[in-house]
Amino acid sequence: MDEASRIATVDDVPEDGSFLFTVRDGFDLEEAILLQLADGVVAMKNSCPHWTDVRFDSGSGAEVRNDELVCTKHGATFERETGYCTHGPCEGATVEQLDVTVDDGVVYLTDDDYDFEQTGPSGEHDLSSRGRIGFSGN
Repeated sequence: MDEASRIATVDDVPEDGSFLFTVRDGFDLEEAILLQLADGVVAMKNSCPHWTDVRFDSGSGAEVRNDELVCTKHGATFERETGYCTHGPCEGATVEQLDVTVDDGVVYLTDDDYDFEQTGPSGEHDLSSRGRIGFSGN
């Protein structure tokens, strides 16, 4: 495997959260996350298909509950293995996955559409409120 495509070790990926990293799609930077599976890891884009400016992991790990990835903005739930939305406003949509390979406990990006840039966020931060808008009536 190419060291330039090395993302992390499998041990770096929390069982109940995510590992955030940045990829380059030609000129643009995009964020992605690694999620741990029973038999390895999966990588997917770090954005909810309902509103793509909402990130699953904004720097402190994505919420994983009952073996599903959760969008904390809308409560949508996604199968960890496939990214398929099982509940919420984007039900039936799928989070785009990126190809990764595990070799001797190390995770490598092997997706021809992306180049590994860095671990952590892209620096292009989420501007959404991360919560529902409330109206107090005042």
